[in-house]
Amino acid sequence: MRRKLEMSELIFRLISYLLLTMFAVSCLYPFVYTVSSAISGYAEVSDSKIVLLPKNVQFDAFRDVFSDNAFWNAYTNTLFITFYGTLWEMFVSILGAYALSKKRLLFRKGFNFFLVFTMWFSAGLVPQYLNYLETKRAFQSIGIYDDKWLVVFAMGMHAMNIILLRNAFEGVPSEIEEAAIVDGATEFQVLRKVYLPMCKPMIATVALFFAVSRWNGYFWSRQMISKISEQPLQVYLRLRLEEYSDPEATANWQLSHSYAPDSVIYALIVCSMIPILVIYPFIQKYFAKGVNVGGIKE
Repeated sequence: MRRKLEMSELIFRLISYLLLTMFAVSCLYPFVYTVSSAISGYAEVSDSKIVLLPKNVQFDAFRDVFSDNAFWNAYTNTLFITFYGTLWEMFVSILGAYALSKKRLLFRKGFNFFLVFTMWFSAGLVPQYLNYLETKRAFQSIGIYDDKWLVVFAMGMHAMNIILLRNAFEGVPSEIEEAAIVDGATEFQVLRKVYLPMCKPMIATVALFFAVSRWNGYFWSRQMISKISEQPLQVYLRLRLEEYSDPEATANWQLSHSYAPDSVIYALIVCSMIPILVIYPFIQKYFAKGVNVGGIKE
């Protein structure tokens, strides 16, 4: 038999659902507006007539994007940086978090302090830039001139995510590790067969954090990647935006195009969101559980 809701509880639920609905709509609206602007006509976009639904629907802006070889090249570069960058960052973070989770580690408190210290105080933008330049010279000295690899390796550590993984590893019962060691397991076998399977939600969550960060990375990619052919999608998007912001370049646009320059930018934004939108539903089931596991230390 269902319990009858009291008036105060009913009001609370109604207000909660209303607020959640408003929040969901506010999150969904920018995406709908972007798609609508990408497939609307020139006059509708230029005159800011798009509020929600598209008008004078056409897909020429997407044809413009898909026919540009530079777009596909930038897309490939972004996939490269995201895939290998996430693998490298997870490799470094998992090993670091596993070591820091062990009480038997010498100077463990000091290492943890310096890790957290980097979250409180940063060296600054200029020292970080100079450090990346030295890293780039070191890469070139051993014959690596591919700037994409520099971005992959230079962004290989994030203190907050290492702390989340460390807290998750500390939550694994020590009895399980001791049983594995008694059976003859090495440290790497304990990590691979005990810690990684038991902390799968946290690992999936951190991997999502890293992937989104690498996919959306713009500033350091533009600063450190000198070759245009190796620049990722976000840098390409910014260059197209600067191109269409030039009045001289867009003066005769309407004479030869049925879509506005802004529609191309909106189409690029939609294309740049697709991989994350596809991947997120498969990782969502780990997300809430992973944050709770890594964010709470018993």
